[in-house]
Amino acid sequence: MENEILSYKTQKVFSFINFRKWQLIKELDNWSYRVISLGFPLLTIGILSGAVWANEAWGSYWNWDPKETWALITWLIFAIYLHTRMIKGWQGKKPAIIASLGFFIVWICYLGVNLLGKGLHSYGWLI
Repeated sequence: MENEILSYKTQKVFSFINFRKWQLIKELDNWSYRVISLGFPLLTIGILSGAVWANEAWGSYWNWDPKETWALITWLIFAIYLHTRMIKGWQGKKPAIIASLGFFIVWICYLGVNLLGKGLHSYGWLI
């Protein structure tokens, strides 16, 4: 009898912990969707305004510089994320993997290209 009560209490505690974990994951998923939905139009505006500025400065809207190319890759990754969330209705692990990939690509774009790459937007002083 005592083992059954202990087992019931243990199950109750684990179910509560799993429920809280599920709530937290769902909330983080919702917040990541909101933040990316806000940042994506800002990224789009930044890329377009940079292209206009590049046309004024260098006479060409797009030069396939490493920074421009990685910005385009970042834009495509987050476009795929938003597409899978809005059109396909994905939630949970799959879009989280895409968002994590986008976050990693942003770090490549800002640090890798700026400090290691060669091009118009590079300040390659590490190598």
